[in-house]
Amino acid sequence: MAQIYGYIRVSTREQREDRQLVAMRNFGVEDRNIFLDKQSGKDFDRKAYRKLLKKLRPDDTLVIKSIDRLGRDYSETLEQWRIITKEIQAAVVVLDMPLLDTRQKERDLTGTFVADLVLQILSYVAQQERDFIMQRQAEGIEAAMARGVKFGRPPKERPEAFAEVLEAWERGEISAREAGRRLGVNYKTFQSWVSEKEIE
Repeated sequence: MAQIYGYIRVSTREQREDRQLVAMRNFGVEDRNIFLDKQSGKDFDRKAYRKLLKKLRPDDTLVIKSIDRLGRDYSETLEQWRIITKEIQAAVVVLDMPLLDTRQKERDLTGTFVADLVLQILSYVAQQERDFIMQRQAEGIEAAMARGVKFGRPPKERPEAFAEVLEAWERGEISAREAGRRLGVNYKTFQSWVSEKEIE
């Protein structure tokens, strides 16, 4: 007997899956057939998703809330769609996009073709958006650095005793490790402060 499965994905453990879960139940997916990953969509190396693929059989239906819940990489999402619909021969229903519904009994060959075509367009557009975002981020960081904006944690302030400890280290009376211990930092931080002092 054909089964209806649901797949839910949220990007982090802190994010809630409630909306997707409600949508699955409203569609008629039983809780025992719902698979959940709390993981990034950058690839398909996800535990629950892999388990779901092993369960899917011909004529089963996979329900997802939106296409980006399946994955965020254009080429990999298309490949997974092909595996599910062509190799496994299960149907896919994307709740937020009625055109992405490949249930054979309810759609003819033209409908399936349209679903595949719409998926390709949506996946391509989503990939382009991500590429543009990454490009804008890189350009923003480059422009900020050109303005002298510093990224990362601010450097530690040198303690008042630094000059005295530095003199002792320069005279060879103490090691860099001992100098760091006296200043309450590790020896690498002390050496970094020495390098900064030389530049000054």
